[in-house]
Amino acid sequence: MIQAIGTDLVEIDRVRKLLKRHGEKALRRLFTEEELRYALGHQDPAPSLAARIAAKEAFQKCWPEGLSWKEVWVGMEGRKPVLRFAPQLQARLQAQGLVPHLSLSHERGYALALVVLEARAPGAG
Repeated sequence: MIQAIGTDLVEIDRVRKLLKRHGEKALRRLFTEEELRYALGHQDPAPSLAARIAAKEAFQKCWPEGLSWKEVWVGMEGRKPVLRFAPQLQARLQAQGLVPHLSLSHERGYALALVVLEARAPGAG
């Protein structure tokens, strides 16, 4: 059963301006090493970084408490983006039977993320 849905849209040029203004400091504050390795491997990292900001914000809209930027992040399983969590948050999700689903997209000037939190019965696969 769907427990929560969150979505967020980020303007890619805002990320470019943030990086130009704050550079390495902004990268280290907002993103995990895993996210940086992926995004900085692209010729233009701004769309990937914007999508990751959107994913963090979309998840935050599903979660009842405030989170830091590095408590939730985007990892990759092959070509599929997935949400990853700090250990305490991961344990809470598991205890509540919550399974996150993530979809990312970016086109021209915007990056979009959609998060669905699915509640599964204990023991359900």
